[in-house]
Amino acid sequence: MAPQQNAGAGAEAELPEYAGHYRLQSRLGSGGMGVVHLARSTSGMQLAVKVVHAEFARDPEFRGRFRQEVGAARRVSGAFTAPVVDADPEAERPWMATLFIPGPTLSDHVKRNGPMDPAQLRRLMAGLAEALRDIHRVGVVHRDLKPSNVLLADDGPKVIDFGISRPKDSELHTETGKLIGTPPFMAPEQFRRPREVGPAADVFALGSVMVHAATGRGPFDSDSPYVVAYQVVHDEPDLTDVPANLAPLVQRCLAKDPEDRPTPDELMRELRSVAASYDTQAFIPAQRTRDAPKPEQSPSEPRPTPVRRRLLKRAALVTVALVLLVAGGVAVVRLSSDGSATHPKRKDGAPSASAGFTPWAVKPTDEGNALPRCSYGTRRLLCTQPGLVTALDPADGSVLWRHALAKGDSPGRPPTLSGGLAHVLTHAGRRLEALDPSSGEARWKLDVSAYRGFRYAGGKLLLMGADGRVTGVDSASGERKWVRRIPGMGEGYVVSFPGNPWVFVASTSADGARTRVTAVDPNAGDVRWSAHLDGAVTPVGATDGDVFFLSGGGDYGEAKAVVRYTPRSGATRRVALPVPVVQAQAGVYGGVVHLLGAGGSLVAVDTRAGKRLWSLETTVSQGSAPVSDGRRVYLTAADGRLLAVDAAKGEFVGQTPPRLSANAAEATTAVPAPGVGDGRVYATAPDGTVFAVDARDPSAW
Repeated sequence: MAPQQNAGAGAEAELPEYAGHYRLQSRLGSGGMGVVHLARSTSGMQLAVKVVHAEFARDPEFRGRFRQEVGAARRVSGAFTAPVVDADPEAERPWMATLFIPGPTLSDHVKRNGPMDPAQLRRLMAGLAEALRDIHRVGVVHRDLKPSNVLLADDGPKVIDFGISRPKDSELHTETGKLIGTPPFMAPEQFRRPREVGPAADVFALGSVMVHAATGRGPFDSDSPYVVAYQVVHDEPDLTDVPANLAPLVQRCLAKDPEDRPTPDELMRELRSVAASYDTQAFIPAQRTRDAPKPEQSPSEPRPTPVRRRLLKRAALVTVALVLLVAGGVAVVRLSSDGSATHPKRKDGAPSASAGFTPWAVKPTDEGNALPRCSYGTRRLLCTQPGLVTALDPADGSVLWRHALAKGDSPGRPPTLSGGLAHVLTHAGRRLEALDPSSGEARWKLDVSAYRGFRYAGGKLLLMGADGRVTGVDSASGERKWVRRIPGMGEGYVVSFPGNPWVFVASTSADGARTRVTAVDPNAGDVRWSAHLDGAVTPVGATDGDVFFLSGGGDYGEAKAVVRYTPRSGATRRVALPVPVVQAQAGVYGGVVHLLGAGGSLVAVDTRAGKRLWSLETTVSQGSAPVSDGRRVYLTAADGRLLAVDAAKGEFVGQTPPRLSANAAEATTAVPAPGVGDGRVYATAPDGTVFAVDARDPSAW
């Protein structure tokens, strides 16, 4: 009998016929380790069978990890998990069979039906607490509890996927530099002390899962996983819309200190007293009506409270394990009046010289050493720090004006220049303030707490509701211009790029086989074009009408290829990377894409020539997205260094000294990228410094 076919790209699209004695019928889903199939035993029992990807089956270390998953799943196999029926970690393609549990994941349930009602939430929390109790009793820490790993069965929630779990007595520890997990559902200690993660980390994840179930978002939400990681460690959770009788218990689960979190047994005792209406009804997804949605019912974007002043120990902080995203909103770039980036250069591509320029370094404020986040435009450097927006003269760093924010307000991104004004997001009230860049005076303000996110393009501000409704706002006046529903906007990854007129929505299918990309005109919300690309791809840049993507995924967020799509012709060019780049950040200049990996690998890919140009191992274990002016590639390190690399040869040409904070243990989870303009390079450092150097001679830095 021929192998069964299934939709999808690559070698995994053709399924093997059997795993052991179990016939594989169809694919249920795919992850970083393998593909999960619906299968039947000889007696007809339905099973879920995970088969390891062929490329990983040859890796002894990976086989060891899979053996550990099988062992952990067998140890916890019971009423609150998917019981293990059979497994063969030593097969040519290792596999594991568990009992098939009908029912949606919590992630799919919330996506389809919206937030759960209070009674459902109580049952969910009690069920997850019971599951964690049983998991922890056998000495296992799950470490990746999230909505997609919770199945809503008729008899209560089931916790699945022990791919990164760790028995307490395991000798297979997390490798240095590799933090494993999903940032919105990771505990602070998973970023700070990954080798010391214990059962309390699962309780923290339970709290995050409950916020998602109650609101449709997480307690620490951002389009940038770097910002999420910072919020997890420093900020208080946003529990808006969590039922009042559950919020205090969820708050305790989300305590920063593991010792302050309740145990699963304590959770169950307290849940019994939360409400007398607690019952054991099955999880029956509530059906949405087809009536028009009520206005302003979108789950709100989180409103982080003032930043907690406790800082991470830099010596203990290793690279954050993030999904394949660019750290949007934290880069220093040159911006035109509508928010588009420009990179001034001569006809030969070299940066224009600035006569009489002398490098400078200043601290915009004497109060603390918080990392500045800056944008360059309108002949000014506009920088945010806690409680303050500052405008600097790019010629010498002198302060042109200061604009005070609310006490304790700590913007997590630099100002965005759009419609001729500098837009600043204030965290205290989740409010946008539009400032006059020449004086710092506020021109208009807008509460954005009712929206899940926003993007700028073409002089417009697009506010996104979770239900797909988008509101277009004029960036110059703050006036609402249009409101409409855009397909895919409510569940896709939304991004815009400096210098490009469109907003892009990328939505990947559940099996990761295809990604739909839609270009939206911000002037009226019209869809300009839509395309389907193979695989799970993430947009990272746009230039000359083309859009660039990274293709990959998996547990470590590996970029395996660079994809260039030309909407005019529909042509796609895919350049495979010889070695995947882990947790890649990307920058695009012309047709060249530069990627910086978590381990410090800097890679240049020419999408016109269809090849990797060069690869360089840097000394940057945690760095920014790379930025290029055509001659050089620039990036900043977490210790405040600015580095320059020859764009043609991939060789170091210069770097500045480190600029650490007065407290040497201070670190940041999101490193701002440098900016280039007028023959200068601008950067910021953890000690609160903003500085500028001459781009013509990096060797003199």
